[in-house]
Amino acid sequence: MIIRRLALTAALLAATPAFASEPVTGRWVTEEKDAVVAIAPCGKAMCGAVDRFLVPPPQGLDQRDINNPDAKLRNRKLLGMEILTSFVADGKVWRGRIYDPKSGKSYRSIIRRKGPNVLEVKGCIGPFCQTQEWRKAS
Repeated sequence: MIIRRLALTAALLAATPAFASEPVTGRWVTEEKDAVVAIAPCGKAMCGAVDRFLVPPPQGLDQRDINNPDAKLRNRKLLGMEILTSFVADGKVWRGRIYDPKSGKSYRSIIRRKGPNVLEVKGCIGPFCQTQEWRKAS
């Protein structure tokens, strides 16, 4: 009897991962609908790179990272550049860093799925966060 209960308990625990973060891989349209970001594994973490522009940036498809505070990085192309880095699962969310090429600033970030077609993306400074919703790209 005890063995059956233990087996049943183990099966239930294996079948329902408590507080597991949902996968965030895929292609996502930014809230401003100006770019698609592709999120995929990079080592043991998840990263996201600018996959394509939906609205051409001011300097065209060859736009460089001109707002970066590090002069050595200002010649990087935005297309293909990682803007989400080092995201690891933490309960129901993923935590990492987000880079905003429009301001040249990096922020602590939290992302999480809000259903099959919505990704909530937060960029934070201290306790203050700005939240966006990215939509699944078709």
